[in-house]
Amino acid sequence: MYIKRHLQAALVKAEKMFGAILVTGSRQVGKTTLLRNAKPDLPYVTLDDPIMLSSAVSEPGTFFRATPPPLLVDEIQYAPQLFPHIKMSIDTEGRKGQFFLSGSQQYVMMKNVSESLAGRIGILNLYGLSLREIQGIDFNLPFHPDPDYLEARRASVAPLDYKTVWERIHQGAMPAMSAGEDMDWNLFYAAYVRTYLERDVRDLAQVGDEIKFLQFMTAAAALTGQLLNVASLARDAGVSQPTAERWLAILRASNLVYLLQPYHNNVIKRAVKTPKLYFLDTGLAAYLTRWNTPEVLQNGAMAGAFFETFVVAEILKSYANAGILDPALYFYRDKEQNEIDLLLYRDQTLFPIEIKKYADPKVDDVKAFAILDKLPGVKRGPGGLVCLYDTFLPLNGEDVIVPLAYI
Repeated sequence: MYIKRHLQAALVKAEKMFGAILVTGSRQVGKTTLLRNAKPDLPYVTLDDPIMLSSAVSEPGTFFRATPPPLLVDEIQYAPQLFPHIKMSIDTEGRKGQFFLSGSQQYVMMKNVSESLAGRIGILNLYGLSLREIQGIDFNLPFHPDPDYLEARRASVAPLDYKTVWERIHQGAMPAMSAGEDMDWNLFYAAYVRTYLERDVRDLAQVGDEIKFLQFMTAAAALTGQLLNVASLARDAGVSQPTAERWLAILRASNLVYLLQPYHNNVIKRAVKTPKLYFLDTGLAAYLTRWNTPEVLQNGAMAGAFFETFVVAEILKSYANAGILDPALYFYRDKEQNEIDLLLYRDQTLFPIEIKKYADPKVDDVKAFAILDKLPGVKRGPGGLVCLYDTFLPLNGEDVIVPLAYI
């Protein structure tokens, strides 16, 4: 069963603007499925095919003669030799929407794209399924706590009960887990991790000790929703700090983790400058950290961190699915331990978001928002408390309760 992806609308826009479109994302988030459903009439080649890959690597100059554009090319990162020839074809023909590319190793692709296709390629990032997509909701605006967004979102809100939320968090966002009722959670993520280690990790860094890298992944998953301390992460994984930094770059390049940057400026001296780490698929993080059922997860010590991770990932998806690659998202924490989970920056204004896993919101939950009013050079907009309360309500002045279903 194909679940319609919201990124398809951005894809339609991009193909009218660029000669090539690249869809990035981690393994099995549905990049190929998206492209083949969006462009069912175009020829499709995959560089997972060893014969096709051999042709692309050894004879890149003639590769597109056998399969001329427009066409779809899957796992393009395996044949960087093709990028200059894509450039030449675009420059010679001058037509839009000729090459639709996908790949799961962003670091490798971005290096070649910047060298060969700058200004000629539109880049889109596909995450796992969003709640909106799973629920069949067409609403596709990026999340924002302002009244215009919340009023527009209200018309399409679908019911979302407490049990379902934790099932979704535990299940994760991989399309295969939502499309098939007979999917075994443990078997799926075990196979996912094995494939990731055997393919992406080997290709990106020639990691010799895959067991040690798996331990590193597990240690990183245990830190989801927390400040990143690379030295501590290295100790937990039993590797050196330079190795931890290199392996963290691999997780980021594979689109498995996201580093949320702290908000600070030259005037603010008290703000921390360390990012927070989030695993982008809560199902994978739960598998790695051995939270084996939704019930155990929701009652466990990491429940708050997993709920926060899930909300941040959903907000990121709302921007990525609208074609926004690098949204202006931050968090705030200072040396006095004052913290705001998420800040959305727009029109020279900060919009604060607090994230709580419970269903009984209180005014005290957003008291940290007042810190922004005291920061020099900062303008604050309406804030939101995202939680499991099921009704959208005012909370304190312009700040509101935002049910999870409104994201």
